[in-house]
Amino acid sequence: MTASAHRILVVEDDPVTQLRHAGYFEQAGYQVTTASNAAQMTMQLSRNNIDLVLLDVNLPDADGMMLTRQLRAQSTLGIILVTGRSEAVDKIVGLEMGADDYVTKPVEMRELLVRVKNLLWRMSLQQRNGNQADAPQHHIAEFGGWSFDLGSRQLWRDGASRQDVNLTKAEYELLCAFVHHPQQVLARERLISLISKRVDAPNDRTIDVLVRRLRSKMELADSPKLFVTVHGEGYLFGTAVSSR
Repeated sequence: MTASAHRILVVEDDPVTQLRHAGYFEQAGYQVTTASNAAQMTMQLSRNNIDLVLLDVNLPDADGMMLTRQLRAQSTLGIILVTGRSEAVDKIVGLEMGADDYVTKPVEMRELLVRVKNLLWRMSLQQRNGNQADAPQHHIAEFGGWSFDLGSRQLWRDGASRQDVNLTKAEYELLCAFVHHPQQVLARERLISLISKRVDAPNDRTIDVLVRRLRSKMELADSPKLFVTVHGEGYLFGTAVSSR
């Protein structure tokens, strides 16, 4: 797919930065739509078939991190966070929320263009291979009092009343990795390879954060321990898995 066939949404409240980004990508051959806040972003997403969002984290009417989580829960469009926050923890949180990439200001436009091209290429490759890659995942896995529909990405706790749990894209991919390799020690490098299809340069810290978040959502007081730390080696999914 050519650049002109892709539509990018630039979400940026600073008018100078917004104009700069929009003009640069238009010159590069992309179709560009703009928004100055979260409300305008929602409107543009409903009106246009957007492929990728360049999202400023600091918007006047919403937090970009939470917007990222909402977008990822609703769609598979590309998300690149563009922000002045340069701390490593901010990048980790952004990726954890479901962003595909994270760029700090001041932005080097040629670098940003390369990141956009690479992400769109990975997305198109994943889409072409999606039917074959996803075929084995359309089943429900059961483990430790939980049910996990890998096809629809639904996770719920079994019991008298169903309790659904929302997962980010990265959490979903990591849980898939554990479910496909139950009661096996998985090195962090292996886990990185299983969740890094659309994330640039994930690291050991990314895996640790994701495991901690899965634990907070799934290892309740009355439920068994699922994610076991194997010191010096990685993590183990400490329960048997059955499917139906």
